[in-house]
Amino acid sequence: MKPRHRRAALIVGGLAALSVATALVLHALNSSIALFITPSQIVAGDVPHAALFRLGGLVERGSLKRDGLTVHFVITDTAKQVPVVYTGILPDLFAQGRGVVAQGTLGPHGTFHATQVLAKHSANYMPPEARDAIQEAKQAGRTLQQ
Repeated sequence: MKPRHRRAALIVGGLAALSVATALVLHALNSSIALFITPSQIVAGDVPHAALFRLGGLVERGSLKRDGLTVHFVITDTAKQVPVVYTGILPDLFAQGRGVVAQGTLGPHGTFHATQVLAKHSANYMPPEARDAIQEAKQAGRTLQQ
């Protein structure tokens, strides 16, 4: 094999290896991405069923029901509500009226099936996207009432 052919083969092999590595990294990133969605967006139908995403809002007061390790509660953004089912141990800071972010999928009947539940530690702090989403939901609710 001539040196020129050997160099071309090495370049082609290197490009192929780089392409495979890039494809593997993109696949890993794509499977770990979970979008942040609000109850208003779910009720509006902006979320496909069976897609992994994060649902954020407040745990509605009086909605918490326990059945062994299975917990049923409702997440609200003060305008719309979404029922949630979670099987597992809830964080110590989980409480009614407090902020929560649940990761999971939306079932066919509008129930969110959570695989992970995260509770906020302070009622004063809220992630910017959650705060903005709640403000938008409040504005939309006021517009509909007028």
